[in-house]
Amino acid sequence: MKRQKQILVVDDDPSVRTILRRVLADEGYRVQSAANGAEALQAANTAPPDLVLLDVKLREESGWDVFRRLTRRWPSLPVVIITARPNQLFTALAAGVGALVEKPLHVPKMLCTISRLMRESVETRLARVAGKVAHFDYLPAWPEAQAGAIRATG
Repeated sequence: MKRQKQILVVDDDPSVRTILRRVLADEGYRVQSAANGAEALQAANTAPPDLVLLDVKLREESGWDVFRRLTRRWPSLPVVIITARPNQLFTALAAGVGALVEKPLHVPKMLCTISRLMRESVETRLARVAGKVAHFDYLPAWPEAQAGAIRATG
């Protein structure tokens, strides 16, 4: 039997964590969640995830700092940055993240991105982190009036 893929959701907003947990569980993923960087690292050390959904704006530290700490330990870990902050595209590209998803989230497109990143080769992930050409998904904010949107600060 195929192992169920595990996703770590890191967001300081409990409602976003709850909604994403439900959506991802409905898609067949095991989901861990963390409210901050320390919890994220502890969860990843306990059970390394197959992918991380990471909010940029966390209370204790920047999501970019958490990203660096996670990828220093697990360089091939696919990370999807989630943000409501503008102007994060070039930072995301330079950092080598797998995708940048702006809030409010377009859930169906986000799920397609997650699925693609789960199938991506380790070599492709490492090439992206090293700044070499690799696939990158950018999902700009989805209009609030559209179905499937999740809105939160962060």
